[in-house]
Amino acid sequence: MEFTIGIVLVIICALMIFLLIKLLTKPLKWAVKLFFNAIVGFVALFFVNFLGSYIGVSLGVNWLNAIVVGVLGLPGVILLLLLKYLF
Repeated sequence: MEFTIGIVLVIICALMIFLLIKLLTKPLKWAVKLFFNAIVGFVALFFVNFLGSYIGVSLGVNWLNAIVVGVLGLPGVILLLLLKYLF
């Protein structure tokens, strides 16, 4: 009797651990993707400001630009440039 209760508890614990890992992997993948976009966007923003100084193109580094570039990455830098110079 005690042996079967132990087996059931081990199976339940294994299922709980499996579900916990399954729940944590999705946000972790999302966070890694967001971090990667932020790094790529920061590098692109740096190059736009560094190389753009020679031709008169620049983007300010403020909270709104940081959020847009952090979420969208390189397309965010392009979007900010389009918005700045089209409007």
